[in-house]
Amino acid sequence: MPKIKYAILLMLFLLPALAPALEPPTDVKLTDAPNDDGSIVIMEWQPSPSENEPGFMGYNIERSMLPNDSFQMIAWVPKGAVEHEDNSVEAIGRNHYYKVVAINQNGDSAVSAVAGPIATTQSWFNTGKLNTLFGTFLFIAITLLYIYWARKGKLFIRRISGLDAVEEAIGRATEMGRPILYCNGIGLIDSISTVASLNILGQVAKKTAEYDTPLTVPTADPVVHAVAREMVKEGYKSVGRPDLFKEDSVYFITQDQMGYAAALAGIMVREKPATNFFMGYYAAESLVLAESGAATGAIQIAGTDQISQLPFFITACDYTLIGEELYAASAYLSKEPLLVGSLKGQDACKLIIILFVLLGTLAALIFRSDLIYSLFSIH
Repeated sequence: MPKIKYAILLMLFLLPALAPALEPPTDVKLTDAPNDDGSIVIMEWQPSPSENEPGFMGYNIERSMLPNDSFQMIAWVPKGAVEHEDNSVEAIGRNHYYKVVAINQNGDSAVSAVAGPIATTQSWFNTGKLNTLFGTFLFIAITLLYIYWARKGKLFIRRISGLDAVEEAIGRATEMGRPILYCNGIGLIDSISTVASLNILGQVAKKTAEYDTPLTVPTADPVVHAVAREMVKEGYKSVGRPDLFKEDSVYFITQDQMGYAAALAGIMVREKPATNFFMGYYAAESLVLAESGAATGAIQIAGTDQISQLPFFITACDYTLIGEELYAASAYLSKEPLLVGSLKGQDACKLIIILFVLLGTLAALIFRSDLIYSLFSIH
């Protein structure tokens, strides 16, 4: 019995030594990833022959800027993996070396041969975005074509009743001898609707200068205030009446939403303007303004891209510009070929996008081709 006991202990002692040694992965290849900013290296290798043995865990990925020293672990991948994408390269253009280390549960490791050097570079153009480049050039060409046609006088913009009423509203104020109130809303200068409102203000200023009608422009933002004052001043100057412009006709009230609304309501009640313009970005104060103006009997023209406020303006105002009609107002009023051409060009581009989406959807459903997906994918 003692002999058998010693034999078993000897076998347990020698068993690890008799087990096959852990073998490293081989043929490690490095590739600089295409179409990137130089921060990605793609690694591929042949798996370790020991992968099918019990206890094999995976691989440590190590990187260094020297071929024989200072390797540091940067990632771990489980067994079965034969590639890894290192997207943490920071030293673009400098040599890097890599090793793949096989690991098992016993803590044994087997290191592959050092691969490299490889120096990453930045790609000047991502070929996966060729469709985007094509679309950009197509839209630029269409827009330039429409601007050319606009200068030839070949374009037509459908009538917008709210903008047709602008001249009528200004004429009414002139006949009544009362001022015009123009509100840009509470949006900041980076709001598209505020920019559109300022463009309309420039056209309204030209009309009021021609009719010699007082124009009042209270603002809710200091930057918008400065731009609005210049727009009004330029409008008076463009029709040869700079003497009619008054600095205090464009003034800043407050940035507080309800404070601004209360101040405008007070102006409407006290000065009783004949015409009120509400153009730009509006929120909860829209109903307060529209109702206050309607109570004074003024003709009111509103325009906003805020869908939630449109019902209030439509209910309480005489005319309302809905959504993109606000953006088109400047081109519509000025008839400037550059603006008209850009407007029509953008509409044509939107129509093309809609057609592409419909055709692409139908083609993908019918043909189920990878080519269809790749045409509309951005990598």
